[in-house]
Amino acid sequence: MKSMDKIFRVNMTDLTTKIEEVPAAWAGLGGRALTSTIVAAEVPPTCHALSAQNVLCFAPGLLTGTAAANSGRLSAGAKSPLTGGIKESNAGGTAAQMLAKLGIKALIIEGAPKSGTWYNLAVGINGVTINEEKELLGAGNFAVIDAVEQRLGKKTGVLTIGIAGELKMTAANISVKDPDSKIRSHGRGGLGAVMGSKQIKFISIDGEGAKPVTIADPEKFKTAARAFSKALLDHPVSGEGLPTYGTNVLVNILNEAGGLPTRNFTVGQFEGHDKISGETMHDTIAARGGKVKHGCHAGCIIQCSQVYNDKDGKYVTSGFEYETIWGLGADCCIDNLDDIARADNLMDDIGIDSIETAVMFGVAMEAGILNWGDSKEMLRLLTEEIGKGTALGRILGGGAGSVGRTYGVTRVPVVKNQGIPAYDPRSVKGIGVTYATSTMGADHTSGYTIATNILNVGGYVDPLKKDGQVELSRNLQIATAAVDSTGMCIFVAFPALDIPECLPALIDMINARFGIALTGDDVTNLGKHVLKLERKFNQEAGLTNVHDRLPDFFKTEPVAPHNAVWDFTDAELDEFWNF
Repeated sequence: MKSMDKIFRVNMTDLTTKIEEVPAAWAGLGGRALTSTIVAAEVPPTCHALSAQNVLCFAPGLLTGTAAANSGRLSAGAKSPLTGGIKESNAGGTAAQMLAKLGIKALIIEGAPKSGTWYNLAVGINGVTINEEKELLGAGNFAVIDAVEQRLGKKTGVLTIGIAGELKMTAANISVKDPDSKIRSHGRGGLGAVMGSKQIKFISIDGEGAKPVTIADPEKFKTAARAFSKALLDHPVSGEGLPTYGTNVLVNILNEAGGLPTRNFTVGQFEGHDKISGETMHDTIAARGGKVKHGCHAGCIIQCSQVYNDKDGKYVTSGFEYETIWGLGADCCIDNLDDIARADNLMDDIGIDSIETAVMFGVAMEAGILNWGDSKEMLRLLTEEIGKGTALGRILGGGAGSVGRTYGVTRVPVVKNQGIPAYDPRSVKGIGVTYATSTMGADHTSGYTIATNILNVGGYVDPLKKDGQVELSRNLQIATAAVDSTGMCIFVAFPALDIPECLPALIDMINARFGIALTGDDVTNLGKHVLKLERKFNQEAGLTNVHDRLPDFFKTEPVAPHNAVWDFTDAELDEFWNF
């Protein structure tokens, strides 16, 4: 595979930039496969994640920038200051397609300034310019996007950090401008803190001179792209459920299954589930003139995002996801959807992960920092403490583990210090295997067994039984590592598991794009390679199989209504890595 693309490299220690040829070993990689390869090659695993030795890199996927549906994802990678291991986070928005069309295979940022000066990076077809930044320090993400558009034009791509990233809070995000000049997030793992440690407030992307991505076999690509799009639209989850109710369709489904973690994971059902459900959200959005269907990037045909307005019809948030609504809702016993939406907006502006922060608030309520269900105090803590970087705000901004350690809470739902999202692993055992073994810390997207445990996609594995769960999680984690490398949205997995034409069409698009002949086995092997590479980094960083475990309270506290417990042995979990 010959690549016309280039690597753009920035050194923040000596403030130099250069353009490099793509090493032959990287030519066939994109997205997560490439960011994890770069981190493994260039970051000492034992380094402090906020030191100059860490590297922050961005890579569009193999199909990003093409006409392939749902291919607009960007991967960001670094050593995580939250987990201490490797991290890849991917997001929609406008940056991925712009970088791909500019011929940028990866943007690598290394080193750190020796002075207290802050900078912005301006990326264009001819390279990267490093500029001192004074005006926007301390500004929220929405203000940064507005200011950059005024300076550089409405079409400019933006990657930015809010106050959480500036203060190097370990739950900080990197935020990405979306097609409406709102925000998508590289969440989980604290990559915003890594960007803050490089003293970069924002990265602008100028699309001037961008060209359509070269396709080696345009006819074959068109045929495959049509078959792929059809599969996405024909599947009941990606074609009907997600476009209608968004990811929040899952509130009622998980509540019914007893897998909706409530009151900091003490029970599996929430009395107020109807008030925060996808169905209620859909009706509220429709009544207020918002958008019930919306894409997070150009070319998205699933349209699972939405635009949520307040009762006066004014914008509050978009990309209002199940995990955030569950976490602030059921887990914190809040049934006010408007307050949850307002919190989502604040987290976007502050630049903090809305999953980690939601799990954190459950722990904070258990610690007595605020009362169960007190959404007004939650909003105050976001605005006045986290948003202003007070001493308490920095503890809260460190995530669930930080609050648990500081306040002596024993029920802290984390793996590798990262908050467990959205699904109770006692009632949905497959996702528990993913949480325990994922190289990224607790991360539902690493191997989304909810598809097969709950939604009957790709068959059915009983969520309350141990049988088949390790194999299910392993297969899905391998597939996900490969999908994350293509630039595809993870939701293409639903039709890929059920519709026979879907996966071959995806492989055909990659082959047509590059003029190569990958097989299904090659794609599986890529996924395996990525996982093993990430695990090796983690082991060298000091994370062992002992860290591939869920917290003890899942074993000792049965969860209602099924009175389910987490009953996997250490040996059964260690079996995951036998591939």
